[in-house]
Amino acid sequence: MGVPREPSKPVEQRLGAVLRRREQVQPGTTDQRLLDTEGDSEWVHTDPWRVMRIQSEFVEGFGALAELPSAISVFGSARTLPDTPDYDAAERIGRALVEAGFAVITGGGPGAMEAANKGARAAKGVSVGLGIELPFEQGLNPHVDIGVNFRYFFVRKTMFVKYAQGFVVLPGGLGTLDELFEALTLVQTRKVTRFPIVLFGTAYWKGLVDWLRDSVVAGGKAAEHDLLLFHVTDDVDEAVALVTKEAGPKERRR
Repeated sequence: MGVPREPSKPVEQRLGAVLRRREQVQPGTTDQRLLDTEGDSEWVHTDPWRVMRIQSEFVEGFGALAELPSAISVFGSARTLPDTPDYDAAERIGRALVEAGFAVITGGGPGAMEAANKGARAAKGVSVGLGIELPFEQGLNPHVDIGVNFRYFFVRKTMFVKYAQGFVVLPGGLGTLDELFEALTLVQTRKVTRFPIVLFGTAYWKGLVDWLRDSVVAGGKAAEHDLLLFHVTDDVDEAVALVTKEAGPKERRR
């Protein structure tokens, strides 16, 4: 009788924390693929590489805004034109927030965002713009003192909430509504606390508020007290008072 043969060990390859066997073994080594200048460039479009880009956006945003003083995020339409009541209100709100001791954060674009940044800068406060990569975006407005551009909406929205003590929401479109409902959801689910939200412009927001009360709440899809998560006003001084009265110093909120 011959000596029993040991079962053959499957071919395996270790690439850092990853183990590959049999048909999944890749040719070459990790270093070799890294240093090979002739290789395929499709890897820059893969999900693992996107994760690194997402991580880098969080790092850049955290690094740029970590030492920001207490701030309020101001939202509104990029299509708001100068010499209109909405533009004037946004500018006055930006100025009043600085005079109340807060920095002003906007999406960094034109329209209502530009107006709020302009008011903050005129009051010699900190004017922040968090831009987004869009095919039709016009870049950061000239009144931004600290600007960060993002590829990903969800990273940008994290910065709006993390580095602000409250929101003022002026008339705006789908992007403004997205930011508003993100904030309402976070407060409703207690993911954030002490986070006042003020809607500026009663005529503009009336239809939305009526729908929330008469359809969403009446249909049992939200609670009556959810309507207390936000305030509605037409007065700049009241808007600033409402959004800042619950917003304590940043050290206490963190």
